[in-house]
Amino acid sequence: MKKISTLILILIGLAAYTQTTMNIYQSNGSVLQIPIGNIDTITYTIPNTGTLATLTTLSVGSITSATATSGGNITSDGGSPVTQRGVCYSTTTAPTIANNRTTDGSGTGNYTSNLTGLAATTTYYVRAYSTNSAGTAYGNELSFTTIANTLATLTTLTVGNIDSTSATSGGHVSNTGGSPVTQRGVCYSTTPYPTIANSKTTDGSGTGNYTSNLTGLAVGTTYYVRAYATNSAGTAYGNQLGFTTKGGSGSVVSNPGAGVNDMDGNQYTSVILGNGQEWMVGNLKTTRYSNGDIIGEIEDNTIWSNILNNNDSTPAWCYYNTNAAINTTYGKLYNWYAVADPRNVCPTGWHVPSDTAFQQLSDYLGGDTVAGGKMKTITLWVTPNTAATNESGFSGAPGGLRTGNGMFSSLGAVGFWWSSTGYDIYNTWYRQLNYNSAGTSVYNTDKTTGLSVRCLRN
Repeated sequence: MKKISTLILILIGLAAYTQTTMNIYQSNGSVLQIPIGNIDTITYTIPNTGTLATLTTLSVGSITSATATSGGNITSDGGSPVTQRGVCYSTTTAPTIANNRTTDGSGTGNYTSNLTGLAATTTYYVRAYSTNSAGTAYGNELSFTTIANTLATLTTLTVGNIDSTSATSGGHVSNTGGSPVTQRGVCYSTTPYPTIANSKTTDGSGTGNYTSNLTGLAVGTTYYVRAYATNSAGTAYGNQLGFTTKGGSGSVVSNPGAGVNDMDGNQYTSVILGNGQEWMVGNLKTTRYSNGDIIGEIEDNTIWSNILNNNDSTPAWCYYNTNAAINTTYGKLYNWYAVADPRNVCPTGWHVPSDTAFQQLSDYLGGDTVAGGKMKTITLWVTPNTAATNESGFSGAPGGLRTGNGMFSSLGAVGFWWSSTGYDIYNTWYRQLNYNSAGTSVYNTDKTTGLSVRCLRN
């Protein structure tokens, strides 16, 4: 007898006593008629639509006030291809694809999902999902809470293009604080620490650098300026800078800064000049880099000179003439390898000034021929201490030096300060003040020499 298997069987008018044939309607449109007496069994083949996929929800991470990441891991597709996957999330439990969701490709395995547009300090529930022909399956439910918005982080850019009634500055927004920066600019005033309640510029939104134009300033007047950035948490301010417009008496503007402590706990005052620079007052005394690592001390002349003789690049410091009592007044002497180390010999937020920065200081004080007198302390120097007024507040002290062969020289007569600007592979530029000169000089010397260090705020 004949056995018939088919994908689709349509039986028309089948009756036990009257029907003598079976009509089979085929996909090509033809009808196959078979006498019922010739059929003893009928086998139906029904397409397998599969089952739901199997998956888990991946942990939630990178949580901010408005975003987070999660994802899923599909371990079985249930017998039919996964055509869509992602995570769904809501402020109520058991979220589904009818709620907020991401779409993150297809197939099995791990995937990452980025959740955006979240509200701050809000609890969300999240489940991975996977869709195949059998329907949508969900992973286990996780919950998380977004963090609160915080103020943006920013710095104030150097003041430049100073004229009698105008100047330029700006800011750099490095972190939004978790919510968009909707307004930024600089605020400025003739009193310290201006806010947006004072005069201000408006210079767009978002992160990164921006330039601000300050106009309508008074002639020969000292102003203070701070960058600002506003987000949903409020208004944040950058560091304060000061400057003086042209056309005044030409006197040096010098105001107290916030000061700073080094990693050893040494305290330094600071001075903000009219050109916007904030200088540390006093020579550096630290024995540690800004990350806490120790800078090695070398007392022995032979060991110190071996750095020069062996073309070594070991960072080192010393007291002048190995006399620790001198530290309070004159600070320590450092070779340039300590100065140039990327761990930063200056406190965090400060740096060793470049030769250009030193020149900006000299220019502001009237030029190289007279700037030295305005930078030197009135005491500590040997006679005649020519033209010393310390009008700038820099308080340059004559800390002397240690040569590459380990010998000490010039305490009380000459002050030497490293710049961060190299001259060649062996030498670097430095600045010098002398007891018998009103000026300031620039020279280069071997990197193994021990000189004083001053720090400049970033």
